[in-house]
Amino acid sequence: MRRGRRPKLTTDHVVAAAIAVADRRGLAFTLRDVAEESGTPVMSLYSYVDGREQLLELMVDQCRLDMAHTELSGGWAERLTTVASDNMQLFADHPWLAEVESERAILGPGTLTKYERELVAVQPLPIPDAERDAALTLVLDFVRSSARAMAHARRERERETPEQWWGREGAKLEQLGVADRFPLAARIGTAAGRAQNAANDADAAYAFGLTVIFDGLASRR
Repeated sequence: MRRGRRPKLTTDHVVAAAIAVADRRGLAFTLRDVAEESGTPVMSLYSYVDGREQLLELMVDQCRLDMAHTELSGGWAERLTTVASDNMQLFADHPWLAEVESERAILGPGTLTKYERELVAVQPLPIPDAERDAALTLVLDFVRSSARAMAHARRERERETPEQWWGREGAKLEQLGVADRFPLAARIGTAAGRAQNAANDADAAYAFGLTVIFDGLASRR
């Protein structure tokens, strides 16, 4: 029986393969990893992308195009809360996205669609358009930073629970008698540690930070 020809790759196939690899390995992936995922020689990838940098740009845009969106409703605070939650889920689905740093937006269909939709959340704010853009950027940057902190916290909790950490470290602090040398740090740090069972609770910090951002935006009237 004659074997059929291997289906020809497309740029979409290469991008999908790269996203699957990055979801497993993070940003440490190589073009060779993508080629293995695609079942093709590594040099053949250059028929579809110029290199790893362009591939990463396409990956980011595709993830933004494919992300789930919750219907926006209510006032600007409710809408921005929804936008923040959707982006937090995006980073949960693709943790490597939170590590992509660039001041230049990747102006593909996914990025532009996402930007247009999310601007609806800040449109009701009684501020100039430039500040609406800045407000959205502030929220999205905060979400990205929080997503990184939460991912790190999850990895730590796989090794040790917050209760175990505080039980050990709190006992050390009491034995060392640090309250006399660092009274403010001891008082506030102990209160926070007891409240959070950790030096820092990423989930609590996210909720607190979002509230503070919204309070600040509400004052710009």
